[in-house]
This record gives sequence, C-alpha cells and structure tokens, in this order.
Amino acid sequence: MICAISGEAPEEPVVSKKSGLLFERRLVERHVADYGKCPVTGEPLTMDDIVAVKTNKAVKPRPLQAASIPGLLGMFQNEWDALMLSNFALEQQLHTARQELSHALYQHDAACRVIARIKKERDEARELLAQADRQMPISTGATANSLVVSNGKRAAEDEEMGPGGKRPRPGISDAIIDELTACNTTLSAQRKKRQIPESLAAADDFQSYTQISSHPLHKTSKPGILSIDIHPSEQDIIATGGVDSNAVIFDRTAGQILSILTGHSKKVTCVKFVPREEMFITSSADKTVRLWQGSSEGNYTTQHVLKDHTAEVQAVSIHATHNYFVTASLDNTWCFYDLSSALCLAQVAEDEASTNKGYTSAAFHPDGLILGTGTTEAVVRIWDVKSQSNVAQFDGHQGPVTSISFSENGYFLATVAQDGVKLWDLRKLKNFRPFSKDEEAQTYAAEFDHSGSYLATVGSDIRVYQTAGVRQDWNLTKRFEDLSGTGKVSSVKFGRDAKYLAVGSMDRNLRIYGLPLPGSMLED
Repeated sequence: MICAISGEAPEEPVVSKKSGLLFERRLVERHVADYGKCPVTGEPLTMDDIVAVKTNKAVKPRPLQAASIPGLLGMFQNEWDALMLSNFALEQQLHTARQELSHALYQHDAACRVIARIKKERDEARELLAQADRQMPISTGATANSLVVSNGKRAAEDEEMGPGGKRPRPGISDAIIDELTACNTTLSAQRKKRQIPESLAAADDFQSYTQISSHPLHKTSKPGILSIDIHPSEQDIIATGGVDSNAVIFDRTAGQILSILTGHSKKVTCVKFVPREEMFITSSADKTVRLWQGSSEGNYTTQHVLKDHTAEVQAVSIHATHNYFVTASLDNTWCFYDLSSALCLAQVAEDEASTNKGYTSAAFHPDGLILGTGTTEAVVRIWDVKSQSNVAQFDGHQGPVTSISFSENGYFLATVAQDGVKLWDLRKLKNFRPFSKDEEAQTYAAEFDHSGSYLATVGSDIRVYQTAGVRQDWNLTKRFEDLSGTGKVSSVKFGRDAKYLAVGSMDRNLRIYGLPLPGSMLED
C-alpha cells in the first residue's frame, strides 16, 4: 500500500470514504485542516470521512544502493565526504574565532599600555607639583637666603634650563656653609673636652655577650636585611631595610613591629633616623629616596619622594646639624639635600676621566665638613662639602667598598671591601692597619660605636675590636662564631653605651647580642 500523498508506505494508514484513496493520517489531517478538501480529487473532505485501516506494521524496504557492495561503498564514501566537509567548516570557524580573540587581546593589551602610560604621566605630574610645593621659600632658618622666592613662585623657574633640560641646582649657599662651619667648630671644641662615659660597656663585658633574641621581620619570599639604624633618643627602637622592598620599625623591648613602611618597588638599601621631628629616610634600588614623617602613634607616612638619581641609591648619611643629608648612588653622583624642603642643593658628579662606576657607600665625618664615599672600583674618596671637591683618595682595596664608618674622635676611617677591613689615618691620609679577611671569613660592614671605643665588623662572623691609636694594637675583644643558619650578616649597629649589638642578616632576622638577663630564657 502506497500513500496517495507521499508515495511511500504509510506508518498509520487511513482511507477516504468518498474516494477510497489511502493516506498517511498525519499528512491528510494537516491538509484537511488547512484546505478542507481531498488532496487528490479536490472534493470537500472532513475528518469524519476518514476511516483508519488496520494493517501489519510496515517494514521499510532497503534502499536500492544498499542492495549491493558497490552501492554500500558509495554510501560510505558520501558519508565520509559529508563528514570531512563538516570538519573543514568547523576548523574554519575555529580559525576565525582565534583571529577575533587574538585581535581582542591585542586591543586589550594596547589599552592597558595606554592606561599605564597615562598613569605614569599623571604620577610624574603629581611629583612635579609636589616638588614645586616643597621648593617654596623657607621663611626662617639658615637656608632662607639661598631659597628666597617672591610672589609665591619658585626662584628656579626664573633661571635658564641647564644641559640635558634640567634646571641648575640652587647650590650650597654661603649661609649654609657658615652653618656647617659653625657646627664643625662647636663639635670639635666639645670633642676635646669629652670623656668616655662611665656607663660604657667594659671590654670584659663583651666576653659574656651572647645572642639574647632573634626576630624575623621581613618577608620570606625575598628574605634579607640590608641596613640597620637605631633611634637616636629611643634606643629600643630599631629600623631595618630589607630585600622585600620594605622598611620595618621595631621595638626590641616589647618584641613587636611598630610599623611597616611600604612604597619602594625594589630592595631598601639604607635606613636612617633623623634626630628631629620624628623623620625617617630610606633609599632604594628603585632609584628613589623617601622621606617619612612619624606620628605619636608610631606610624610613618611618605612626605617626599626624591628622584634626582638615575641609578640605585646605595647610601644615606645625616649631617651633624640634622638639617641636611647626603645620598650616594650607582649613577656616580652624590646629592646634598636640605631636609626641611627636600630640595637637592647640589648634585656632585665625577669628572669624565674618572673610571668609577658608581658609589656604594657614604658617610659624613662626625664634624660634618668632609664626606667619605666608597665606589664599585675599590676607591675611597674624601670630599670637602663646602666646595664639593675631592680632597683625598684612598686606594688599595679589592672589590666594591661596601661600608664606611668614621670614628667618633674624627681621626680614623674604617672601610670594608672584598679583601677585608682597612683602617685609615685621616691626619696622614694613609692606611695603618688592615684586618685581612680569613680564608673562610668574609666581611661586609663595619661600624664604630658612638663613643669611638669599639669597632664591630660583620660578615661570616661578628667581631668586636677595642679601638686604639695608630701605633697600638686594635685588640679583638669578642668574636661570635656560631652563626650557622643565619646567612650572611650584612649590617650592624651599637646600642647606647655599647650595651647591645643589633645585627641584620640575609635570613631576614634581626638579632640582638648583649648580656643575658638574670633569670630569663634566651630566645632562639
């Protein structure tokens, strides 16, 4: 039986009472519903005229192509071709989608770069505005004559641009030189009358010194302490600068971190407390110097970000007047700053004939009229601050000069390089005592105590020497040898009256050495 509409065997056959024709139920029902007549004869037709036919379930005959092996192979070939065409179309769609995604990602990356550049320009504009604000005139103080500004405008804007598009530095004025000279005269006179304090730790006391505490202060992801300083008036407050780009203010008595100073993008190379107005200075490998202002709650906020250097800033030294400071950098320059205005008064560069590749350390003489700098080329230079001229040079080291420290009496200078520690007589400008490094020891830093009675050197171990004259032995008072697990000891500072030693190492721990407290248990 064949359906009169489809020409195929119906699955649910029905027959018309009027015409006797056979139909597929679903097909004829749709046609009658739409047109109301027979699809073949065109006569009027309703569903009441349709009668179902009872038949056995029809089995569709096999297609003609499947009746032979060549037909089957042809069917398989057609299916394979259709599958390949479909796969090719999908691959084309995938390729197009990848191209569109790549283009979108490129546009996103370009937009991010534009946003980053705009943010950088915004930050630079803000910094220029901040620099303009801090270069406003100072109405009082010794630097007023050198920084007088009229009508609220910077005097520097009236000057012509110098080489390289930079404005000339204001320079160290006569008024500042007079202030430095007066400070030098006062300190020199006081030094002649000064006596060793009775509260100073005796040499025999150092024999009992041991590690009394250890404090992990910086991140474990980038461990290491590079610099240490102790608050000049609150001797229990210690600052550390770390490889993790943070500076930490720590109370050793309470054993608590008071503040973590964030802002630098690379390692903090030097930290210095300023003995006035709770100010604090940090230098960094990100080429900047930051001035921080402390509060009564122990918090510190950034007041100025100085960007006068073009390479890593390695050292900071505070002048004895507490009104000025110096920074030294690997860009082969050192800068003299006014602390109140954060203005660079002078940036001193080596002459073109110099082979130095940059400064690695710097320190003011206790009297403040000379400055010592160490270089990457193993040279120690002595500068006259008033004229910014190089007045002496010490050769003989091997490797970069990593540390410089003047003795309190102003006669001696201790310098550290790869070949160990050397002591220089500043009166005769010569080396009178080398502390050659041991075969298994390495020294990275040296520091005189405030009284000038002791010299500490740190590296693979910690050593304390009792100071003496040029013709006398500098006796080794104490050596701390059991430093296993501490890593390289990178920095050291004496507490008041040498009652304790604060030591920083590359395992991120601040360690305190001193006399053990009676009845107390030592911290690991």
